Amino acid sequence: MSPLALKDILKLSVLERVQLAEEIWDSIAADPESLPVTDAQKRELDLRRDAHSDDPASTRSWEEIRADLDRNG
Repeated sequence: MSPLALKDILKLSVLERVQLAEEIWDSIAADPESLPVTDAQKRELDLRRDAHSDDPASTRSWEEIRADLDRNG
């Protein structure tokens, strides 16, 4: 498969581009070890984990967020 040129991607509808972005992200996420995490990102993750530990009820699952997006999208 040959890579799509940006000009070809921009011809896609917004929905098609979102779907393409999701597919690209899924392919990246399938190999998380290939993405280095910076020290700043590690600190931020630690802060978020600590905030969640302090108040777990303040967060929502990805499924809840996605359902809201689907309803309101």
